[in-house]
Amino acid sequence: MGAIDTCFHGRHIAPQILAGVTSPDSWRLKDYEARDGYQALRRIIAEKLTPDQVVAEVKASALRGRGGAGFPTGLKWSFMPRQYTGQKYLVCNSDEGEPGTFKDRDILRYNPHVVIEGMAIAAYAMGITVGYNYIHGEIWDVYERFGAAIEEARAAGLLGDNILGSDFSFQLHAFHGAGAYICGEETALLESIEGKKGQPRYKPPFPASFGLYGKPTTVNNTETFASVPWIIRNSGQKYLEVGKPNNGGTKIFSVSGDIERPGNYEVPMGTPFATLLELAGGMRGGRKIKAVIPGGSSMPVLPGELMMQCDMDYDSISKAGSMLGSGAVIVMDETRCMVKSLLRLAYFYYEESCGQCTPCREGTGWLYRMIHRIEHGEGRMEDLDELDRVAENIMGRTICALGEAAAMPVRSFVKHFRDEFVYHVEHKNCLVPKYV
Repeated sequence: MGAIDTCFHGRHIAPQILAGVTSPDSWRLKDYEARDGYQALRRIIAEKLTPDQVVAEVKASALRGRGGAGFPTGLKWSFMPRQYTGQKYLVCNSDEGEPGTFKDRDILRYNPHVVIEGMAIAAYAMGITVGYNYIHGEIWDVYERFGAAIEEARAAGLLGDNILGSDFSFQLHAFHGAGAYICGEETALLESIEGKKGQPRYKPPFPASFGLYGKPTTVNNTETFASVPWIIRNSGQKYLEVGKPNNGGTKIFSVSGDIERPGNYEVPMGTPFATLLELAGGMRGGRKIKAVIPGGSSMPVLPGELMMQCDMDYDSISKAGSMLGSGAVIVMDETRCMVKSLLRLAYFYYEESCGQCTPCREGTGWLYRMIHRIEHGEGRMEDLDELDRVAENIMGRTICALGEAAAMPVRSFVKHFRDEFVYHVEHKNCLVPKYV
């Protein structure tokens, strides 16, 4: 897993999610309560805060969804129909399958109760009585630990019927996925919980009106729920002040690649990328930075020199031409061949396409085969424009965003590192010198 670091590099701000996770028992209820755990939920019930008050606090925080889309969380919660008298559902998306992303599993492994408390608060705010945490199929130990944490909370009266003696009830269940990347898409995830093949649904209708079992449902990411207790304890305004306008709070970045200390780093939103790289020990072996994928493998790659000028928040990364996404920062040094790197990514999306949409099912295969041809000395110069054309024809023509996830890396790699692709075509080998 690598390092877990909550250093704030000179800023006197306590970590919000990874606080205290160095303790061997950090996942236990007793340890979590010693770190002010469940104080937010207790306050809501003791002071009888209204659901509107809770939603307003989350809106004030400018918390944005940490799963990739960055949609304002408080606004999303307000979409849940208040007057609906039937069953409503709350779902945590812990199906973390994006290459380069490994933050959610560590939250669940080391601090599961912060997610449970965050979900309970969300359920209170939206009048929901049943919730599920959909956990990625390849992390069984995390699934078991989260289940154990649920039982601890239930035994303490923090989950179940009449929580803390109130009239608020919330039943929470852990659900184990089967490892399909497509189930990270929220409607495919809902299909999977229902026991069906994990394929995305057409939208509209959206989950807020027609979600799990056809009932109103809100889906948020693991880190999003984990951010909520701090907001309720300390106020949305203080959370916003930790980050920057429109980008409140802290963010956990999964930093990997050609660096000295890969791992999860929790820093305030808006932290300069150069500072994050320094926290991760800098470039491995003192080599030069060449490229960075700032938000998981589905996001556009950026040249290293451009990335060194960026801050780590949604707006800054978007302005630079990419997206913050899930916060998976993949760093590549001067030894990396961009053609070979893109080939590996293209193969992943080709393999993980669910096949429901023709542009994605066929297009991902075309992309992979063309890049494979270039990498193995059989490319043609017209392939470079054809790659961009196929990628463009995938984008916006699929039911879910996996099409964009496959297409955006291709277009950005060719755009920023076209000379390497041209060299492969003309010389039948790699421009990057071989390093020992």
